[in-house]
Amino acid sequence: MKDIKMFMMATCPHCRRALELMDEIYAEHPEYKKIKLEKIDENKDPDYAAKFDYYYVPTFYVGTEKLHEGVPSKEAIERVFAAAV
Repeated sequence: MKDIKMFMMATCPHCRRALELMDEIYAEHPEYKKIKLEKIDENKDPDYAAKFDYYYVPTFYVGTEKLHEGVPSKEAIERVFAAAV
């Protein structure tokens, strides 16, 4: 399994929506809870966030590959988790 990094901002409505969608996905696929998910708030850790190539939040990386950036959908986030397995 590969780790997932989620770049986000606490004040971002799209990030909050992504977290809600992730709760739905976890309920449907409990095995995804075993995947290590690191949430990085770019306002709290700007130096670390600056090392990655993205513009919009939420952004998801699986390993070193960016798999989603911007407005989330359930399908897009499911693809992120599936890629990590």
